[in-house]
Amino acid sequence: MPSLHALANPARFLKIARPLTGVFFWLGALLIAVGVWAGLTQTPPDYLQGETVRIMYIHVPAAWLGMGGWSSLAIASIAYLVWRHPLAQVAARAIAVPGAAFAAICLVTGAIWGRPTWGTWWQWDGRLTSMLLLFFVYLGYIALARADAEQGGDGRIPALYGVAGSVLLPIIRYSVVWWNTLHQGPSIGLTKSTIDGTILWPLPITMAGFTFLFGGIVLMRMRMMLARTKAEARARRMAAA
Repeated sequence: MPSLHALANPARFLKIARPLTGVFFWLGALLIAVGVWAGLTQTPPDYLQGETVRIMYIHVPAAWLGMGGWSSLAIASIAYLVWRHPLAQVAARAIAVPGAAFAAICLVTGAIWGRPTWGTWWQWDGRLTSMLLLFFVYLGYIALARADAEQGGDGRIPALYGVAGSVLLPIIRYSVVWWNTLHQGPSIGLTKSTIDGTILWPLPITMAGFTFLFGGIVLMRMRMMLARTKAEARARRMAAA
């Protein structure tokens, strides 16, 4: 906990975030390029889905970050509500936009994948519907956080919303277990996978790449928000002088 409180100081945070932003961004871009190249050129087509299986290298990381983004947002919201960390609220708001973007990418790539596989662009099954709801919950948080900031709120209402929205995460995760859906069941576990290794191996590379890219985007947005807050505070002091 002392280390977390130390990082809550904006000056200390910025000292670490400035170099990490570029490292995360470029490392993520490199891993994504390697993973996508490998997935498109170095793996065989699936025996059932053929070449369409290659969209997995984008779809799965997008789904992971759509859900992981909200998990991080909820943790930041809890930190703000419990410990009043100065940067926790900034972190939650910085996560929301890239999290919503990856949720949208998950939905779009899922529709593209589903068209040749299921014969339809969309099906109102448990996994697709719950992921769509998460996307709308992201949009609701973004709107609520913006309204709270414009009205000079203390940030507690968006934080409570961020915690409450996490109820969707186990529903998304276990929807393919609880309900009979078109979406395939769990394919990748901690100890085994139903996906053949000759197809699977580029996926961890793209997942790591998109995760680093996500982290770089969040750090960049946090730095931007802190700079804007500093500029607004300076403008208020000059106006009052």
